[in-house]
Amino acid sequence: MDFEREKRVFRDFYDRNRRQLEEARDVFIRLIGDQIRQSDIGEVTKIEGRVKDREECIKKFHRKYQEKLEADEQPYEIRDFISDLIGIRIVCLYEDQIALVSEVLQQNYRLIEVTDKISAVESTEDSFGYKGLHMDLAPDGELLGSGFCLPYEDFRFEVQIRSLIQDAWSVLDHKIKYKKSIPNDLKRRINVLSALFELADREFKEIRNATAALIREATDDPLGEAPVAETAPSRGAGVASEKIINAFNFLRVAGHFFRDFEFEDYKVDGFVQDILRLHPEFTKGELHHCLVDHLKQVREYRDLYLAENADHSFSPYTVIRHCLYLSDPRTFQRILSRVSRERFVAFLAGGRD
Repeated sequence: MDFEREKRVFRDFYDRNRRQLEEARDVFIRLIGDQIRQSDIGEVTKIEGRVKDREECIKKFHRKYQEKLEADEQPYEIRDFISDLIGIRIVCLYEDQIALVSEVLQQNYRLIEVTDKISAVESTEDSFGYKGLHMDLAPDGELLGSGFCLPYEDFRFEVQIRSLIQDAWSVLDHKIKYKKSIPNDLKRRINVLSALFELADREFKEIRNATAALIREATDDPLGEAPVAETAPSRGAGVASEKIINAFNFLRVAGHFFRDFEFEDYKVDGFVQDILRLHPEFTKGELHHCLVDHLKQVREYRDLYLAENADHSFSPYTVIRHCLYLSDPRTFQRILSRVSRERFVAFLAGGRD
């Protein structure tokens, strides 16, 4: 129970093992990243880590543990009470991913302790603070058996799992000074702000779920024969708004014709807007028939073009642009650049560049 002696012992341990602690941090980050990618969790925005500063460890022990241990005359080593010597932070896009990440970690590591700050905050009406799930873990089982983590089997580590909104709040929360002493009116304002962050977290999740539902709905809508009203509407014919092309039904049609291509959401959004700027009432059915009618000819042109320009590309977006032009050259004249349009027209006329 000699605090000065234990500080020297801890500093010596820390200095001797600093490099190995940093290596262990990097190994755990890489392993956790691989394990999350192999799961069905989806994208997380950040996996990062740090080795806690040596003197900060001593201050933490002094602040949280020393007085009680010495009052109980209980011998101690500082190292045994610093569970976050290695700390890893996982930032998810959405709050409901936190439990999924926790489950993956518990399948791969030995769980020592868990602190659910989400429940702690939610169970106190007038509390404010950041949310998140903290887990103390250690390598176990298959990881040690493989030998990959064997050099680090004695290094436990803390993982903090938060949503993106919770992480933003935690950064701001730590900037609020004298939280225990500020007047009640300021505390109420902070609680209102905390509630707004929580609302944002829920709304982003609901928007994600609604968007996924729209994609499923478009996917479940069979192509088959397009309804008569959708096949070739006249301008100003009052096409139902739900039949006009949008990102969701575009993905359904394009995905049918280009099954091996991954259409990125932000590119789809921009491409659909390009179409609607030229034809504000263009429908899903028109896109479908456009590709059915002209895809074969455009692919012939694409193959010829790539044979003569091996260093160029000709993506499905480019194929669709040419099909649109071929279906209605007047309306979709600007869907192709001038050079691309002239080259394509020459091909259609039977010539070559």
